[in-house]
Amino acid sequence: MSAIQILQVGPLAPQTNSTLQERFSAAALWQQADPLAWAREHGGEVRVVVTSARHGCTAALIGALPKLEAIVSFGVGYDSIALDAARARGIQVSNTPDVLNDCVADLAFGLLIDAARGIAHGDRFVRAQRWPQGGFPLTTRVSGKKLGILGLGRIGEIVARRASGFDMEIAYHNRRPRDGAPWRFEGDLKALAAWSDFLVVAVVGGPETAGLVSREVIDALGPKGILVNVSRGSVIDEAAMVEALVEGRLGGAGLDVFRDEPNVPPALLALDNVVLAPHMASGTHETRAAMTALTLQNLEAFLDTGKVLTPVL
Repeated sequence: MSAIQILQVGPLAPQTNSTLQERFSAAALWQQADPLAWAREHGGEVRVVVTSARHGCTAALIGALPKLEAIVSFGVGYDSIALDAARARGIQVSNTPDVLNDCVADLAFGLLIDAARGIAHGDRFVRAQRWPQGGFPLTTRVSGKKLGILGLGRIGEIVARRASGFDMEIAYHNRRPRDGAPWRFEGDLKALAAWSDFLVVAVVGGPETAGLVSREVIDALGPKGILVNVSRGSVIDEAAMVEALVEGRLGGAGLDVFRDEPNVPPALLALDNVVLAPHMASGTHETRAAMTALTLQNLEAFLDTGKVLTPVL
């Protein structure tokens, strides 16, 4: 077997898989019966790992590749990549920021409107031919309400701009205030939740944000509040959220991500005040094409110059 310099952890779009194999002679790790054992046996010359936010890159895989220099990832999230192991070895890590911001923010606002106005619930109501039996229940207005944003990064900022078109009051919680941000900073997440009619979660995943939306924060949002998550399922205490929704202590939710994807807590399936999406926020033709292009540009830049274009590390 010839020396392998590019190793692809998991499948991407079929055309991307073909490009990586035909142009870069990438080896497909996921096709091996024992991927880690295969990497230890055949990965001695691997310089670059290509992966995604879904497939990640473990410390064990990094340890099996002694000449690894870069991890190029498709997606904005990097909590599935062992950053500490990469940092210890001086391995560059790239992601695909910015190109998906608009579509993720669009879906966040779509989930917010749907959870408040009951669009998906209304669709089920009509399809089940329940309309002739009586009118649809009243729903919640969106315009002019209070929007709290957890994580005023690139995506959170676009959510705020979308909300301004609905004449919403906006406040946000970060580790620190954003310089130049025109919206009110709230240093206490529980206080932000208590103030908000809607709380949109747009922070990065990982250990630092695990369980950040706690039982106390959920209770502060309250029986009229609506929680929207386009971040990571790990950011919310999912068991506490489900319990609050079932008991009516939380008014509703719009969820694109879950703690154990693709498995969704069964109790949520029966709730009409919850909108469920299959982690589809970046799932548009336009955004996925841009993410693919940036992934390949990061790979090409590293091979040509030794530096990725959009580094996380």
